[in-house]
Amino acid sequence: MILRLNLYRSFLKMAIYSLSIAAFFLGWWIWKGIFDYLDRPTLYSPQGHMNQIIFAALVWAFVSERYKVTNFDELFRERTGMRAASSASIVTLFVLLATLYFSRNELFPRGLLVCDIIAIFTLTILVHAIFRSLFRSQANAARPTRLLIVGADQFARDAAIRLQRLSFAPCLVVGYVRLPGQEAAIQDRRVYDLEQFSSSLPKDGIDEAVMAVHPAQFSQIPRILKALEKLCVPVRAIVDLGEGIVVRERLFQLGRLQMLDLTTTPAESLDYALLKRVFDVCFSAMVLFLMSPVIALIALVIRQTSPGPVFFQQDRVGLNGLTFRMYKFRTMHVAAVSESDIRWTTKGDSRTTGFGAFLRKTSLDELPQFINVLKGEMSVVGPRPERPHFVEQFLQQVARYNRRHSLKVGITGWAQVNGWRGDTSIEKRVEFDLYYLQNWSLAFDLRIIGMTILSGLINRNAY
Repeated sequence: MILRLNLYRSFLKMAIYSLSIAAFFLGWWIWKGIFDYLDRPTLYSPQGHMNQIIFAALVWAFVSERYKVTNFDELFRERTGMRAASSASIVTLFVLLATLYFSRNELFPRGLLVCDIIAIFTLTILVHAIFRSLFRSQANAARPTRLLIVGADQFARDAAIRLQRLSFAPCLVVGYVRLPGQEAAIQDRRVYDLEQFSSSLPKDGIDEAVMAVHPAQFSQIPRILKALEKLCVPVRAIVDLGEGIVVRERLFQLGRLQMLDLTTTPAESLDYALLKRVFDVCFSAMVLFLMSPVIALIALVIRQTSPGPVFFQQDRVGLNGLTFRMYKFRTMHVAAVSESDIRWTTKGDSRTTGFGAFLRKTSLDELPQFINVLKGEMSVVGPRPERPHFVEQFLQQVARYNRRHSLKVGITGWAQVNGWRGDTSIEKRVEFDLYYLQNWSLAFDLRIIGMTILSGLINRNAY
């Protein structure tokens, strides 16, 4: 099974790596066709620019590997693979645009580059679809891998069922091995005892042994391996550390120690640390510059309509549970800090000024938070920051609430654009925040920003 999967992985990598060259010429034909349709001359020819093609191929190879576009295991996790393909295509576009800008290369048309990126995105989706179809057809024709499952309880039975449902690696369970003291839950296959199974195996043999044991039984693994030595077949182990713990390529070497990362987050990735930060700084600076007349006008109206400061500052909980001072336009009458820190804002709140209600309804009161983004305390997109008083409450009431603090808090977020803001369910907000944490990508951020602009600025739960 592993040999077959390794062959599949190699074929997929070679196909994806070669897409950049195919996409360049396809993009050039599209770009040239557009110019011919507009009856405009094309002053650029692909001949003589092999250095740019090679550089683009290297960038695409690195980015596609980083976003798991070449990962065969991810091929069957998503129905289309569009998320990974879009993220890789966008990052490749940014890198190539930056390279063209700093190299001052006026010969390479930017419109052609956009056509190339559209082509590589389309070809990636097409190649993924073709490979899925080919792998499944090959799997149906191939002889299934005969498995011996070590374990005979309900956990082992469920694992065997899932293995036999794999569409790209057909498996056939030929028997189970019952561990000492284990109650067998198997009825449709032969069950062997650990000490005597080697003398009574099926005549047609087995190809691989798979250990399906609970974490509490991991101490028996050395004993099981010693017993399995008689088979002279590859031995695999299913790793299930319990509900809510997902292990995906998180075993790493630290000196002589092997460590398993159980709570890794996007914040520890290079993409999140660099790419997201660069985007946050550029986007925030652009918003503050473009909205500076509006910001000045809002500040003037606040000053004229209500006594007190223009800005409202409040402690909020951010990345890794650290507090910071968040800025907003003041939308309420001046009150004691102790009251604002522990009192929830409700619909028709008497503390809100007339102009403040408008600012809250349109979310314009949050414009100063782009200053927090520039300072690195927040991100444009992320879970919304909460006050320390309420964080202490929610930690006791909502399961996994603190996981949302594994990322930088944001001005907008996946929960907010789906309507979970203001005085709404905290459980639903956490559910959407955790989905964002598990599925973060720059493309996902851009999608949330687009949804915020289109429908999230004026929200019925904003008051």
